[in-house]
Amino acid sequence: MPFGLKNAGATYQRMIDAVFKGQRERNLEAYVDDILVKSKSWAEHLSDLRETLDTLRRYNLKLNPAKCTFGAASGKFLEYLVSARGIEANPDKILVILNMPSPKTAKEIQKLAGRINSLGRFISKAGDRCSPFFRCLRNNKKGQ
Repeated sequence: MPFGLKNAGATYQRMIDAVFKGQRERNLEAYVDDILVKSKSWAEHLSDLRETLDTLRRYNLKLNPAKCTFGAASGKFLEYLVSARGIEANPDKILVILNMPSPKTAKEIQKLAGRINSLGRFISKAGDRCSPFFRCLRNNKKGQ
C-alpha cells in the first residue's frame, strides 16, 4: 500500500492491530511499522520472538533486515529509550531543549513548550513548571 494515499497510515495501523491483537501489550508493542517484542527473560524472549515471526509469516508480512535488531537489552522506540528499567527520556531530546536559545517570539515559546511537553512524562509537575510559558502565550494572544 503506498503511504501517500489518504488514510493509508490509519489503514495500515488497523491491520497491524488486528494481526497482533493477541500479543499487543502482553509481549509486543507496535506503532505503524515499528514493532517491539518485550520479554522478562532470554528464554521467554525466544518464545515471544518465535510467536511474532510465526504471526508475520502467517499474514505474509515481511521485515527489512537492515532495520531489525534482535536480542537488544535496550534501544530507541518511538523516540524514547526502552530498557530493563522501563521507558526513559531520550538524551538527544533533552540536549535539543538545553541548547535552544532563549525564546523571543510567541512562535519560539510554542516550540519550547511543545518540546517540553514531549518529555512531560519524565518531568514532575511539568504543567506547573511550564505555566509561565502558557501565561505568556495567553497574554500575547490577548494583546493581538
